[in-house]
Amino acid sequence: MQIWVDADACPNVIKEILFRVANRVGIMVTLVANHHIRVPPSPHIRSTQVLAGFDVADDHIVQQAEAGDLVITADIPLADELITNGVHALNPRGELYTKDTIKQRLQMRDFMETMRSSGVQTGGPPPLSQADRQNFANKLDTFLVKNFKK
Repeated sequence: MQIWVDADACPNVIKEILFRVANRVGIMVTLVANHHIRVPPSPHIRSTQVLAGFDVADDHIVQQAEAGDLVITADIPLADELITNGVHALNPRGELYTKDTIKQRLQMRDFMETMRSSGVQTGGPPPLSQADRQNFANKLDTFLVKNFKK
């Protein structure tokens, strides 16, 4: 099992949590982005740069992630595709997407996209709070205790 990160939009504070976890438990963390991302020197952390383009990083993650892996992403369509393939998905606010929740999240995302395209100002998500960071760290730890075997 390893952790993949949809790193183009992943907050730096979440990356830092992942770097600490990678070294603490010895799990491979791979950041995938269409630009260079610096990572600390570690045998458990790597960065993969893909070509620029729509969904290129997402497609790379879908192709590389295996059933049982964990992907960190706020991209709901990506999470939906991963869950269909048996891959786990956790967003940077600590919500573990499941087969039971992903379709509802996808419908809400599509609804909001329709609203925005019709000119309604919906605003974006609020900034990542300290509670969000703590929730992410707690959910990640809980997930790893249940699923990661060295």
